[in-house]
Amino acid sequence: MELIKVEDLSFAYDKEVIIRNAYFSINQRDVITIVGPNGGGKTTLIRLIMGQLKPQKGTVELKNNGGRLFGYVPQYSTMDPSYPITVFEVILSGRIKNIGFYNKADKVAAVKVLKAVGLEEQKMMSFSDLSGGQRQRALIARALVSQPEVLILDEPTANIDAESEKQLNELLKKLAENHTIIIVTHDLAFVNEMSTRVLCVNRNVKEHPLETLDDGVIHSLYSSQVKVVRHEQDLLHGAEK
Repeated sequence: MELIKVEDLSFAYDKEVIIRNAYFSINQRDVITIVGPNGGGKTTLIRLIMGQLKPQKGTVELKNNGGRLFGYVPQYSTMDPSYPITVFEVILSGRIKNIGFYNKADKVAAVKVLKAVGLEEQKMMSFSDLSGGQRQRALIARALVSQPEVLILDEPTANIDAESEKQLNELLKKLAENHTIIIVTHDLAFVNEMSTRVLCVNRNVKEHPLETLDDGVIHSLYSSQVKVVRHEQDLLHGAEK
């Protein structure tokens, strides 16, 4: 089942083209990896898909069943490490509310996702006391607690060790049974491990079958590193807002 359909999508800041005439679709249970050089448009593409930016040309059509479509997992937390917040409170913050307190259903949902990511014993720990891998799993739990259909992860292997990456792989394999997953990464080994499809983004958006994603394709993608546009840097730091 098709969840996201992108047609003739283009976006520019002033006269700086970031995404040019993109066509692709994302289906239910796809594990999509998005790769490309810094400043090539990966973050802009994600924000266009999520509706945080308006296309200047083309369309992004979303086909969900009325529930929450996206759960976003940032590359790093923007929370002040000294801020006294527990892991459980971080997870609850994913139950976005305009007004009011968290209710019993919110807390039950938070406990459920804590178990799913293997952090039940760390429930009342300070978020700042977690390891890098544990923080990543907590942020995944925060995204999952709203029961999204599509999970988007920005550089999930950044700042975690090899053992944490292995645990993350196993967790994402389980989550892929019930979720569509979009991963933005520079970790090309992670591409082969997790993906069903790969989108290469460098102004243009091209899909490469996994079996053709060899050293030549990777070299051609990264050999002409584009300059990091200021707007793209701002998006990276504001992706959680």
